[in-house]
Amino acid sequence: MTGDAEPEEVSDRPAVRIVCVDGAGRVLLMRWHDPVAGRTYWEPPGGGIDAGESPIEAARRELFEETGLPGDAVQDGPVLVHRDFRWLGTRYVKDEPFFLARFAGVPAVKSAAFTAEEVQNYRGHAWHSPDELAVLPEVEPAGLLEAITPLLVRPG
Repeated sequence: MTGDAEPEEVSDRPAVRIVCVDGAGRVLLMRWHDPVAGRTYWEPPGGGIDAGESPIEAARRELFEETGLPGDAVQDGPVLVHRDFRWLGTRYVKDEPFFLARFAGVPAVKSAAFTAEEVQNYRGHAWHSPDELAVLPEVEPAGLLEAITPLLVRPG
């Protein structure tokens, strides 16, 4: 190595994800495009934890902002999922709490408060069965189904 390469920016910014399950047992994933990496992928809704906010408060806020679904559907008792991914030129390495939210039927999903960056990079959403999740390409984090299985098997 010649020493000319810039050091990679790494962040451990705290964030949360919400595993939304509809009445048919399907999981909601959001589709995002990272123009820096030229990559498009699926992941559960979620985002950063604001200063002074608990993880459950952040999960409830983020669920509403990204999907329009009621934040009070988010159940406490998350599972921690290790994340190592890149977004807009920054590498994120951290453990994120993934919370569960269950819904009857198939609730309508529509952003209530996307940021300008999210509007630009959002490519849609879809509900996926566990079988589809097992083979869905471009899922973040890799091994998502295995990571969230403890949430999916909870009664309710």
